[in-house]
Amino acid sequence: MCSVCGFPAAAGHWTETGGASPTDRLRSRYRRAQVLKSVLRDFGLTAHDDGLVPGVQIGTMSGSVSIARDLDEVWCTVERMLGQPIDPLDARFIGQGDG
Repeated sequence: MCSVCGFPAAAGHWTETGGASPTDRLRSRYRRAQVLKSVLRDFGLTAHDDGLVPGVQIGTMSGSVSIARDLDEVWCTVERMLGQPIDPLDARFIGQGDG
């Protein structure tokens, strides 16, 4: 169990597989957080992953923060915070649309 947040240790999410070493997996985790930060900025939300808390911290500009354990939970958390559904495969997120 994490002493910071109280989340029990869990098996990794399928999006966290791969990487030849723990360093590669950590690098992928930070890159994923950078992408989320960029995508969520347009919605007035922040994403932060410092590697210490198990999961991604999703925050509002007013200071409310929730921890999402994996990528599936990130989208559920974002929808709850915004009060509207979000499609992570929307063309504007994957660089195929005007926005």
